[in-house]
Amino acid sequence: MKRFDAAFLALSWVIMAFSFAFWVPMAWDFFGEAHGKDTKVWLWSFAFTFTTGLWLWERTRRAARELSVRDGFLLVTLVWVVLPAYACIPFLFKVEGIDFTNAYFEAMSGLTGTGATSLAGLDLLPLSVNIWRCFMQLIGGLGIMLLAVAVLPFLGLGGMQLYKAEMPGPMKDTRLTPRIAETARGLWSVYFSLSLVCFFAYRLGGMSWADAFMHMCTTVGLGGLSSHDQSFAYWNSPTLEWLAILFMLLSGISFARYFVLWRQRSVGILTRDAEVRAYIAVMGTCILITHFVLQSTETIVSPGEAFRTAAFQVVSVATTTGFTTVDYALWPSFLPVLLLLLGSFVSCAGSTGGGIKMIRMLVLVQVARRELARILHPRAVLPLNLGNRPVPEDVVWAVMAFMLIYCSTIVLLALVLLASGLDMVTAFTAVLGMVSNVGPGLGQVGPAGNFSVLNDFQIWVCSLGMLLGRLEMMSVLVLFTPRFWRR
Repeated sequence: MKRFDAAFLALSWVIMAFSFAFWVPMAWDFFGEAHGKDTKVWLWSFAFTFTTGLWLWERTRRAARELSVRDGFLLVTLVWVVLPAYACIPFLFKVEGIDFTNAYFEAMSGLTGTGATSLAGLDLLPLSVNIWRCFMQLIGGLGIMLLAVAVLPFLGLGGMQLYKAEMPGPMKDTRLTPRIAETARGLWSVYFSLSLVCFFAYRLGGMSWADAFMHMCTTVGLGGLSSHDQSFAYWNSPTLEWLAILFMLLSGISFARYFVLWRQRSVGILTRDAEVRAYIAVMGTCILITHFVLQSTETIVSPGEAFRTAAFQVVSVATTTGFTTVDYALWPSFLPVLLLLLGSFVSCAGSTGGGIKMIRMLVLVQVARRELARILHPRAVLPLNLGNRPVPEDVVWAVMAFMLIYCSTIVLLALVLLASGLDMVTAFTAVLGMVSNVGPGLGQVGPAGNFSVLNDFQIWVCSLGMLLGRLEMMSVLVLFTPRFWRR
């Protein structure tokens, strides 16, 4: 393990940097209505996290060198396994009756932007705890490692390997700027700018300052955790729902596109992009279909309310956010299944959403069309294009391999949950919700319920599903290949 000391050194810096995140809920606790009632919990969490990171740094500080590709993959996986263990510490102190399994699950859900919860009575939790649950989704939304990428070069550690391992989507070698650190800082600038606008929009729309902050974190982070058991139904406000729809839609598009748009001052960056056009087209079509079904079955009588509800739930689930205004599991069975399928592929690569990403789906569609054409014209040369750009064959093969692993992971984890005693609907939709980072499933873990119905073993399986989904499988599974550990 000595040859991976550089990865552990980088991990120590990430842990120490992460410890300062505890200051955010501590500030809300100290200056808010609690008047510092729980400040000791947040101070202790900060001190413990920072001290252990400092200890790890002391043990590995002589190993500073450029990170290799293997170091990058190991580091990314370690970060997403280790940080939830620190993030769950406040839950153990402040949430009555919670054990480490459920606390770790809650922290993993927050940092991966999944939005699943095993907690009930959210309205009764201390404000600082809800702040922490939601703030984790802001941290994890674009990928906590992108922040590290912006910092690591100044420490003499490489960043490109981390960017490849962390950045969602198949075309990971595309740089927006010559220097990867500059790219990371640009993406975070766009991310926080959109977050700030969303925060003030929610406040002007009628939320309290605390609720506006929390739901800004979980909207732009496409995580969907809420401080209320009723989620967005708590306010019963069309204005807030339309604001949420707008910012979820914006956050489902690649932040890299916004970065390029800002640099080139051209909206054509979005309008000409094949992935963005497909994203909008699929969203619009499914909203109309959902509205039609709700009206034709008289599930919702008012046309205006039916359209708003259809738009909110389609955008929420398709972008893998997971906010709810109604229990859509009670809708005609076609719709809940449609929503979960949308959540598995609609979000754009480079956004804060989960799933396989729209660009991979477009590549798969093009591959299918090409193979159908080859049946009629076996000798034809049929290049594969997205928009006006050719797709390299290595990207095509990477997408095919990813889809095989993605589907196999869902089937395998679902079979494990079935073997543990869960019913078929709950098992498959829970795994699909975890791996796609949507959050709610159907059955016992539907939008009106939570994951507290699962036993400890099932909770750990779901935590594994969230980890695999957030890092898009490959970054984690490569660690289990013999070749990775060979010198």
